[in-house]
Amino acid sequence: MMILKRSIWSLLLVAFLAAPIKADELTRAFLDGAKNYDAGNYDAAIAEFSKIIAVGIKNGKLFYNIGNAYLKSGDLGNAMLWYERALKLRPNDPDLKFNHQYALTLVKDAKEDNRGPILKVLFFWQHFLSAATVQWTALTLNLLFWLILALQALRRKRTLQLPRYVVLVLTVVFTLTVFYNHYTSNYVKHAVILADKISVRSGLTQDSTELFVLHAGSKVKIDKDNKDFYRIYFSDGKIGWLRQSDVGVI
Repeated sequence: MMILKRSIWSLLLVAFLAAPIKADELTRAFLDGAKNYDAGNYDAAIAEFSKIIAVGIKNGKLFYNIGNAYLKSGDLGNAMLWYERALKLRPNDPDLKFNHQYALTLVKDAKEDNRGPILKVLFFWQHFLSAATVQWTALTLNLLFWLILALQALRRKRTLQLPRYVVLVLTVVFTLTVFYNHYTSNYVKHAVILADKISVRSGLTQDSTELFVLHAGSKVKIDKDNKDFYRIYFSDGKIGWLRQSDVGVI
């Protein structure tokens, strides 16, 4: 079930400070969007929510709401795009995560996990823990490691050797994961396929060889851009060019 987030006061505060138009106009747009959503007029709801987004407001609840409206209207590509954008701002929102997971079940293209079995075991938590949880875990492990060292120094005995090495290994792994998450979040661009079906080609023209096909909602990594085209990476062996207008950058 798509649950509409109606907590608008934080949104309106940001709007009042950042937007060049009156805050009451944004209030009206949000309320009209919610009213149209409840009435099943999803295209009208999208239009109203888009008015707020157009002035530069970045709010996870707003992005979640417009994602719901797109999903209800049958536009899977834009639904996934706005869910992904919302997750960057509200990664632990349970309703958002539930709806995002549901939308993923509708995406036709299955992304292969090309990591080796060892990497799958070592980094299993990336599928279960949020980036914030990984950060706190890394911080806790660092504190625990230095606490063990301090206890060893006070006792002047070679006790707690095994726990120290175990904590050290976990600290290194989680700390590296934090840096990796930061890098991918800030320096690697991802996008979502918007078109129902798009051919990914070997070059920048329609005459270029079709390499593979992707469908609405599939998430890709932007590897390179060239004028009106992106070279995208979907999985190992699936790299090619498509028009920028066929994807939405997260």
